[in-house]
Amino acid sequence: MNVPNTITTSRIVLIPVFIAVFYLPFDWAPALATFVFWFAAITDWLDGYLARKLNQQSAIGAFIDPLADKLMVITALVLILSKDPENNWLLFSSLIIIWREILISSLREWMAGMGKGDVVAVSFFGKAKTTAQMLALLFLIYRQDLFGLPIYTLGLGLLVIAAVLTIVSMIVYVKSAWSTLSDSNS
Repeated sequence: MNVPNTITTSRIVLIPVFIAVFYLPFDWAPALATFVFWFAAITDWLDGYLARKLNQQSAIGAFIDPLADKLMVITALVLILSKDPENNWLLFSSLIIIWREILISSLREWMAGMGKGDVVAVSFFGKAKTTAQMLALLFLIYRQDLFGLPIYTLGLGLLVIAAVLTIVSMIVYVKSAWSTLSDSNS
């Protein structure tokens, strides 16, 4: 285990902590849950930066980093849905994001197995989706108005934007892989 992989593993270990804090029955629990999620998001950036800076990129890191991200995001979406199960915008946006994560992860794995993993490298739309999604999740976890701003409503709007960007990025990835997908010899 190198430093970046240890940081990535800590993100997975934070998931049960995040769940426990999310359901604490205290007024300060949403702020603490938001902090835990924010900290996990920062470790996602930090582990990638350190892996490149320290030249400690590894096969296990390439596997557990996206796994940790998806586990944390899906956990956050499910927890947020558990507190607002009647909100169809939240439900449909969450389903789109989760479905896309499964589809693109499978596509990347399949393409990498064919030696063409670079064909589905992260795109601008993928990065924009991730940014909107992470901000949305931070706002939705916090839930409470802040300085007169309707944080939950802003988070919901950002999640819908993230869902739209999710669809766009999915189309970009599938389109870039289409020649390999449609090749009858593959």
